[in-house]
Amino acid sequence: MKQYKTLTVLFFAMACTVFAQDSQKAKNLLDEVYNNVNGYDNIYVDFKYVLENDEANIKQETRGDVTLEGEKYVFNYLGSKQIFDGNKVYTIVPENEEVTIEDRTEDDNAVTPSKMLTFYKSGHNYAWDILQNVQGRKIQYVKLVPIDTNSEADYRLLGVDAETKHIYRLIEVGKNGTKTTITVNSFKTNQPLSKSLFTFDEAKYKSDGYYIIRN
Repeated sequence: MKQYKTLTVLFFAMACTVFAQDSQKAKNLLDEVYNNVNGYDNIYVDFKYVLENDEANIKQETRGDVTLEGEKYVFNYLGSKQIFDGNKVYTIVPENEEVTIEDRTEDDNAVTPSKMLTFYKSGHNYAWDILQNVQGRKIQYVKLVPIDTNSEADYRLLGVDAETKHIYRLIEVGKNGTKTTITVNSFKTNQPLSKSLFTFDEAKYKSDGYYIIRN
């Protein structure tokens, strides 16, 4: 019996050691990705977005793109455009001819356009996950479990191109059973950008008949 207890403790200690090593390996990979992202002047990402909930019989697919420069961004998605100039968020909806202007709200659990390439840096526990071969590319997944128990996300899987250290795919599984998958179609860096790209021209939209809403 004593020998059995000794073996149990030994196996438990070995399992804890392996888990700690895998967690550190995952963190090291994410640190490489983060350092890569911060090394670029700007980043353009074209992506595919899929939302699924089998229980509710929902599957929606769409595409979008985002241009990032530091905290600033221009985000095109579902026929609308969102601009963050470092101070205000401008949401432009051509279908309704409306523009909503508001202060940025910080939600540590949300993956917003300005954080979509860096959100993993904090607020998660890390675990080394599967390695996939996608058309000759090795995609290493890291499992991210939010530390905040109030997070709507149960866990996230971040797929990283093992060679370029760029993010290839983000899979988020919600506690309500909803699965969201963002797959990067195109990832471009240090592009020539217009100086006015992140500037909202209120006069132009007013002259075009848009209704301006300030929150």
